[in-house]
Amino acid sequence: MVFAFSQGHFPKAEPNRPFDATKASVKGLLDAGATKIPKIFVGPTDEIAEDNLNHTLSDAQIPLFDLSQIQNTKSRKEIVDGIRAASGEWGFFQLINHGIASSLMESMLNSIRRFNEGDPEVKKQYYSRDRNRKVIFNSNFDLYVSASASWRDTLTINLRVSDDLDPTELPSACREATMEYIKQVRELANLVLELLFVCHYYPECPEPELTWGAKKHRDPSFFTILLQDQIGGLQVLHQGHWICVKPIPGSLVVNIGDFLQIISNKRLMSVEHRVLANRMGPRVSVACFVAGMIGPLEKVYGPIEELVSEESPPLYREFRPSEYVSLYQGKKLFDKSGLDQAFTI
Repeated sequence: MVFAFSQGHFPKAEPNRPFDATKASVKGLLDAGATKIPKIFVGPTDEIAEDNLNHTLSDAQIPLFDLSQIQNTKSRKEIVDGIRAASGEWGFFQLINHGIASSLMESMLNSIRRFNEGDPEVKKQYYSRDRNRKVIFNSNFDLYVSASASWRDTLTINLRVSDDLDPTELPSACREATMEYIKQVRELANLVLELLFVCHYYPECPEPELTWGAKKHRDPSFFTILLQDQIGGLQVLHQGHWICVKPIPGSLVVNIGDFLQIISNKRLMSVEHRVLANRMGPRVSVACFVAGMIGPLEKVYGPIEELVSEESPPLYREFRPSEYVSLYQGKKLFDKSGLDQAFTI
């Protein structure tokens, strides 16, 4: 992922270094015939048990919005009001008829699957933890700080520092579909400051009850636009219950990130979510994070002035995205308490 870091700086490096050094990724473990998951992927038993005990499953569904009538004034107001309410109550919603063709979405998922299931030597050419690279393939951006690794591999296209992307920098297996998808998802995310483009591949897991596809977390962004295949596995924490986000053909999932919670002065909510590991087969997702630029042009963000008053004082201090990234790298912002401790006034 984009928040990659030098391996030598972390005390957990040694147990995980042999796996990382192979550049084989999680998919490589399965290709080698693994029937048990390595110890580094086994989640703390008390953490897994506590999470499942305290938060039960629910059959509720996250809100769904149809954008086909977005140009109609009356419909537009209803959609805007609905999305605003969903963002405050759920932090998640789904969109259909959003302008991105189903054929392109399917092509995007297939191209990521093709890359991950292709020649291991080709994948090794992109394997890195250098966050300054524009195209990075690896397994677990937090491999050297997390208590356990997640069962997934990730291809990252980082457009956070530079907006220019040469198609030849991308793997040939997903080059054409990726360039077109980036173009169209930018049009959908018209409030984009910059895109951080991440493609996840979650191989089938021989022991899914011992690990996660992605551990419980919140997103380091303003908001995220997610394309997922039909395998499913995404769950959202809502009112103490885990809600399964059932894949709807042609839909995109949008969730509010920490940045938007801060600048909206907590009117819009960033909520915890996770991805379950599974035995059904590989799960592919494409997540586009709308996040602030890092570098010389970096901006300072804080609660929007129009949303602050004597009755509603600012809840958060101002911050720079680079400060947030530094804390996120150190695993200090993965839950609600971490965000509040770091940025609450």
